[in-house]
Amino acid sequence: MILREMAVKKQQSPVIADPLSLCRSLFVGVRMTKKQLKFVGQSVPRVDGIEKVTGKAKFTGDLLIPGMLHGKILRSPYPHARIIHIDISQAEALPGVVAVLTAADISDLDPYYNGRPLIAIQKVRYVGEPVAAVAAIDELTAHEALSLIKVDYEELPAAVGLAAALKKGARLIHENAANNICSHEHVEKGNVEQGFVESDEIFEDSFTFPMVYHYALEPHSAIAQVNDEGITVWSSAQHPFQVRGDIAKIFRVHPTKVRMIISFLGGGFGSKSYTKFEPLVVALARKAGSPVRICNSVTESMLTVRRHAAKVRLKTGIKSDGTLIAREAEIYIDTGGYADNGPQVAIRAATRVLGPYRIPHICSDAYAVYTNVGGAGSFRAIGAPQTIFASESQMDMIAAKLGMDPAELRRKNFLKKGEELRPKLRGMDANLASDLKKLVSASEWKKRSKKKGAAMGLACGATNAGATPISVAMVRLQPDGSLVAFAGSTEMGQGVRTVLSQIIADELSLPLEAIQIGGADTQVTPYDASTGSSRSTTLMGTAVLRAAHDLRSQLLKIGAEAFRVKPSQIQLVDGAMICGEMRLNFREAMERRFGGSGGELIGHGDVGPEITGTLPVFWEIGMGSAELDVDQETGEVRIKRYVSVADVGKAIHPEGCVGQEEGAAMMGIGHTMFEQMVYEEGGELLNPNLIDYRVPTFSHVPSEFHTVLVENEDGPGPHGARGMGEGGLVSVAPAVTNALARGFGIRIKDLPLTPERVWRALKDKEKGK
Repeated sequence: MILREMAVKKQQSPVIADPLSLCRSLFVGVRMTKKQLKFVGQSVPRVDGIEKVTGKAKFTGDLLIPGMLHGKILRSPYPHARIIHIDISQAEALPGVVAVLTAADISDLDPYYNGRPLIAIQKVRYVGEPVAAVAAIDELTAHEALSLIKVDYEELPAAVGLAAALKKGARLIHENAANNICSHEHVEKGNVEQGFVESDEIFEDSFTFPMVYHYALEPHSAIAQVNDEGITVWSSAQHPFQVRGDIAKIFRVHPTKVRMIISFLGGGFGSKSYTKFEPLVVALARKAGSPVRICNSVTESMLTVRRHAAKVRLKTGIKSDGTLIAREAEIYIDTGGYADNGPQVAIRAATRVLGPYRIPHICSDAYAVYTNVGGAGSFRAIGAPQTIFASESQMDMIAAKLGMDPAELRRKNFLKKGEELRPKLRGMDANLASDLKKLVSASEWKKRSKKKGAAMGLACGATNAGATPISVAMVRLQPDGSLVAFAGSTEMGQGVRTVLSQIIADELSLPLEAIQIGGADTQVTPYDASTGSSRSTTLMGTAVLRAAHDLRSQLLKIGAEAFRVKPSQIQLVDGAMICGEMRLNFREAMERRFGGSGGELIGHGDVGPEITGTLPVFWEIGMGSAELDVDQETGEVRIKRYVSVADVGKAIHPEGCVGQEEGAAMMGIGHTMFEQMVYEEGGELLNPNLIDYRVPTFSHVPSEFHTVLVENEDGPGPHGARGMGEGGLVSVAPAVTNALARGFGIRIKDLPLTPERVWRALKDKEKGK
């Protein structure tokens, strides 16, 4: 210990008599205005990488709780029906069956959450709705028991899809409602009718977007245990604190009596946002008197949640020079049998359809619509892919009519930094023109798009991201100088544990291997509103940074007392405090503070609405360009070159950012090219598996894939970071359809671009239709 050695030398020479002299050389000529970063901005190895590649990482489906039973769910075969009677006697009599749950078992509960019951009560509203559940000693027994449950139904007329639910005289899906409209969001600015009068030209078009599934590698899974101490749930939830609140409400207990434990997730993309089937698993465990685990199949998860299908009507007025004057939007999204977060998606859609443009006159209406199909929920950039496909397609149609370069039309109408898109929203916080310039340069737009027959298109998107700005974090320095961080963000493959570790490591000058971050546990980790809407780096990252800074201040106080200098004269280097020749590592600092018996220092950090005056917390920018090859004999489209631009503020982990951006783009390629959940009129999903529901594979990756990270350090997060991971998705579909229009003269307004759809469009063009 250097400090002890110096204390011995003090008997011979007054080394510490003037400790300030030992520090002076350290600060001469050194700028202290900006912290030098060792880990932030570097693509360090992922802190959870070894666990995952060696199979040590545990997912909910891997967990074994003592005494655990296995659950299965009986689901409705009808899209709309009354439940007349349920006979569970034969199932209960089957050896190995411990409990059978129906609506008769939940009369003492407050059973509704997000507009849905935890199990069907009196009626079902989609094929796949849970009607009963079984807990047994093994999965085979539970599965056999399902076949022994007899349910009498009275079938009712069904409204499958938007057209059926909205038509005059449609059967009400919820009898207490006036119609099948779940929610309505209205956005208005200026006078849209006056704007159309002032316009030189008006464009009006309709677009449709398909119903698509997240296809995370891990389907939904949950384990529940109910005893005198309370309710414990192990779940693959993205929003553990929200799920805790729903369970507490349903079971009429205080939230402190509900514990949510989240291990690793095998992907989420919004599919595990909000509460899914956790309350049902809790109710089954309560009746069984033992822990119960239910793991959905892929088919069951497809019936649990998916992206909202949409129909968008867009009317835009412009001046002859391309200036946008007015926009009217009418958006309908298919939210399924229950609300889930359909109202939130409608809210976002009504704004995101406006694009990142200056439009003086706006009237936008978005409606979430009840239909008799499986539920819809959050999915990467909610409400954006549907509406940005429409708005960015129309921008190219306007450019073509005016004879303008599509990039120039966009640049001309971009919001400037600080300018408001609409009332009550934070002004644009990114430099859109600069981002577009980088896209034009990286894609070689000016050269490649001018080639004869070039099938090249581009698109721009901006989403109001960040969601609820509330996150709390805690860091605990251990007696040996290592650190344990507690953050409620869910690790689902996006790398949040690594990013948070990097932020802590730089603030405290600790090596990454000295930092440990576990999963969310509502009994241990502080509150976090959610993991979604690209918020974790910006908001939880800020909370973690503040917690580390709080701990840093405590350490510097200890160092200042030891060195007899001001805290500002001390630097942290590699897990130690240094001032000139004096050095005190963190373990020694802990000994000095608490003695040799232990103790810990705890840093606290939180983020609330003060991080930004108004929402959104930040604007997430996504721009992309696509070049295509089309087999005109078959209609098959291939993306040969794709360039994506992500304005990230500061890339905490550059390779992780590129992975997020390219992963998002591949997801966009899926819903652009072939992904679509197909329901027949009777309400049955026709492609509920990986064979019939196509997702992108390596063969669909563009031959050239380029990602540009824009780092202006102007975001509200740590070191100027802003959230990312969703923006790369939203520009793909319009960039591809714009490329088809420019290269082959066909404008397709309905997704996906199946070979048949493209082939028919090419043939119609040949026939002059």
